[in-house]
Amino acid sequence: MKKILFAAFAAAVALTSCGNRETPAAESVAAETQTVAGGDLAYVQVEAVLAQSDLYLSEGKALQEKTEKTQRSWAQREQSLQSEAARLQEKYQKGLITSFDAQNEQKKIEQKIQNYQASAQKEAQTLDEENFVFTNRAQDLLRRAVQEVNAGGKYRMIVDAKALLDADTTLNITSAVLAKVNELYAAEKKSAK
Repeated sequence: MKKILFAAFAAAVALTSCGNRETPAAESVAAETQTVAGGDLAYVQVEAVLAQSDLYLSEGKALQEKTEKTQRSWAQREQSLQSEAARLQEKYQKGLITSFDAQNEQKKIEQKIQNYQASAQKEAQTLDEENFVFTNRAQDLLRRAVQEVNAGGKYRMIVDAKALLDADTTLNITSAVLAKVNELYAAEKKSAK
């Protein structure tokens, strides 16, 4: 702690002892502040690019709808199996079927549940893989788009807008990145045909 305070004190003394004359360190800090101040920085609203991209609008929404449809199907099948088990329990409690028949029916329901679970697990795995591939494609397009937008090395740093607390809107290159993502996606589709 003493070393840190001493170093800070020494730096302050060095700066103030020079009077109006700037030290080389002070000059480099001032120069660095000037070069980073404007065009060297940019930010991208990544979520907006991904949500508005042609990739998401054509393939992402379809994948999302497929996932939601599958989840609704699972919920319906689970509800159907639960209803079937409840009806069996009710029949048995009312004495409408023998315990032997109830056990046989229960085994059939348990088999249906096992088949459903195996099927749902396969469907979930397939959906996970499709989502993984889609996410990787979107991230790859985004990465390539940012690289192409910054091909001339105009920006020294491009950050995700989620990390920003405050920034000038002139540093926002989201629309340029979105246009490039759509351009790259269109080229991919064209080459796939």
